[in-house]
Amino acid sequence: FDSLPPAHYKETMNTILVWMQQTETKLSMPQVAIAEYEIMEQRLREFKALQNSLQEQQKGLAYLSTTVEELSRRAPAEVSHSYRSEAEVVLGRWKKLSAQLADHCQKLEERLTKLQRFQNDTRTLKKWMAEVDVFLKEEWPALGDSEALEKQLEQC
Repeated sequence: FDSLPPAHYKETMNTILVWMQQTETKLSMPQVAIAEYEIMEQRLREFKALQNSLQEQQKGLAYLSTTVEELSRRAPAEVSHSYRSEAEVVLGRWKKLSAQLADHCQKLEERLTKLQRFQNDTRTLKKWMAEVDVFLKEEWPALGDSEALEKQLEQC
């Protein structure tokens, strides 16, 4: 019985495995190009929430590692090896998931910055185009009015 894990170990393992499966599913959804700032911000908030959840699950992962170490000392070699293998698989998935999540957040933050800059540039350009449109629709000065012609030349 010394080589059997405590009940809490199995519960924690199942909780972490379910959480990782759900998170992997969310991260594996195809990323589509989005041009709406609000939707992109919402996605970023969702990824940040997943990162917070990842931090909360970290305690369970630490518990699993500690428990596997304790079991490895008491259990026969073959049982010890199976627990270590199981823990290594979970830890590998955990690291991959953590890296993917960080990468998704970083890319989304970069895209949000670019989109914000693009939207600002577009507003500036539209304002300038409206001013040019007003200028082009102005009445042309008479040929003899050199002051008005000079002023319009400067505006051009």
